Amino acid sequence: MSLTVGVVTLFPELFDAFKDTSFVGRARRSGTLVLELEQLRDHGLGKHRSVDDTPYGGGSGMVLRVDCVVAAIEALEQRIGGRARRVLLTPQGTPFRQAASRRLATRERLVLVCGRYEGFDDRVRSFVDEELSVGDFVLTGGEVPAMAVIEACVRFLPGVLGNATSVDEESFSPSGDGMLEYPHFTRPAEFRGFGVPEVLKSGDHAKVRDWRSAQSRARTQERRPDLVKDS
Repeated sequence: MSLTVGVVTLFPELFDAFKDTSFVGRARRSGTLVLELEQLRDHGLGKHRSVDDTPYGGGSGMVLRVDCVVAAIEALEQRIGGRARRVLLTPQGTPFRQAASRRLATRERLVLVCGRYEGFDDRVRSFVDEELSVGDFVLTGGEVPAMAVIEACVRFLPGVLGNATSVDEESFSPSGDGMLEYPHFTRPAEFRGFGVPEVLKSGDHAKVRDWRSAQSRARTQERRPDLVKDS
């Protein structure tokens, strides 16, 4: 199982360190992840390779042209071997969740489209398969969200994590009913008056399991009550 991800962006240099670092770099070196970047400016018009224009109806800012964006998507798909799942990264999209990263990680090819300026000509939406948002805030571009989506997906690819069960024992995992993860502790046993819960040092695996389950539910109830399922 491998994943090919293409990114349409005006700033491919932002991915220089990202693509070679940590799990993303490991996945690329092993061939589990193929990451291709498409410079949107290469599909611009005129001497200055313009990819944006003033909005119809007036208003501030510039809008990315639909013809340039679609040309970049199609050129990128030719390079990566065929039609991909096309994802527009926009604050207006569906909230990006762990379930989406699991789903997208199973695709053969994925294209992420990064916006800039005031956004896209709305007709771009007719040429993508879905829209995703990484939160209720606005960034200057879609590159950081693209990196977030890539990293979230890469963790589900085989051989990327040292322990394959890690993805089943973390926040939002199905095995934990989608709740937040329980607290973790390591050495030292005491630090400035703060200790480690005795149950974790007891060696009683059943009690540890029950404690972690209770802590997960309590933490989720406190911080994200929307994630707690009625029992």
